[in-house]
Amino acid sequence: MTRRLFVGAAAAGVALGAARSRMGIATTSFAHRKPKDTLEFLRYCARLGAGGIQAPLTSLDPAYVRSVRRVSAELGMYFEVMLPLPAGESDPFERSLIAAREAGATAIRSACLHGRRYENFATLADWKEFVERSRDSVLRATTIVERHKMPLGVENHKDWTSEELSKMMKQISSEYVGVCLDTGNNISLLEDPMAVIETLAPYAMAVHLKDMAMGEWMNGFELSEVPFGDGLLNLPKVVAAIGAARPKVRITLEMITRDPLKVPCLMTKYWTTFPDRSGYELVRTLQLARSQKKALPRPSRLDAAAQLKCEEENVLRCLDYGRRELGL
Repeated sequence: MTRRLFVGAAAAGVALGAARSRMGIATTSFAHRKPKDTLEFLRYCARLGAGGIQAPLTSLDPAYVRSVRRVSAELGMYFEVMLPLPAGESDPFERSLIAAREAGATAIRSACLHGRRYENFATLADWKEFVERSRDSVLRATTIVERHKMPLGVENHKDWTSEELSKMMKQISSEYVGVCLDTGNNISLLEDPMAVIETLAPYAMAVHLKDMAMGEWMNGFELSEVPFGDGLLNLPKVVAAIGAARPKVRITLEMITRDPLKVPCLMTKYWTTFPDRSGYELVRTLQLARSQKKALPRPSRLDAAAQLKCEEENVLRCLDYGRRELGL
């Protein structure tokens, strides 16, 4: 990363390095910068005042791994690693886990789907095949993380409903396997965000904390991550619920600066993988979207430099709100 990464923070008048937050930052908060090096991202987030990071481990080279551990310890920051779930017997998951543990990682964040349920699957059979494949992958990971005593959080990544994911966790029943609880994703699956949090918080091994805003759209609704306090989530209640269920879990910011996601819940294809859902969830969600009056952010209308500045300022606003209002 280059010095231009810090331009936005300086322009915002932020005292970098002051009043360190207990909240970390996920690399996914920087979609425009696209951080590629764990060490540089760690140092950058320290400058922003974060308490840790959630990121991939750039290299498994022993010297690099030792450097990540040393620097995070010197900065007093935690490190959670992002790893894909194992796809087969020869998958490098275990080797990556061992390196991450040596680098000081305290938990793994993984996801089963790198897309959106209502976009990825054309038929119910396709979805059911994904379910079986994902369960096999999580079970394979379970054996490995139990062997190394490393907590694994599977994210509710616009794939599993909270009921489906909690059911999987109950079936697996491992002290080392739980969820990476994302506080906003399941709005796209027509779930009430507070109900999702209450259902999944007991299984939280990691957390993506975000605030969300919604707007009307002719085929459903639009959904955006927004700076803390600008959205519809009751964040003090959210943080209190997570803390009550899992007092030691790390809370990591995921503030994605992007145009709104379109959730086509009034289109037939959306319902392909939801044969048993009630119309109540649809009505409640659309009413919530229609009650929102603020315009949603559309950063694509900005030039590249302004997008970078906006992204960093959004993260800094969340960190500041977290310290002042959430005790993070």
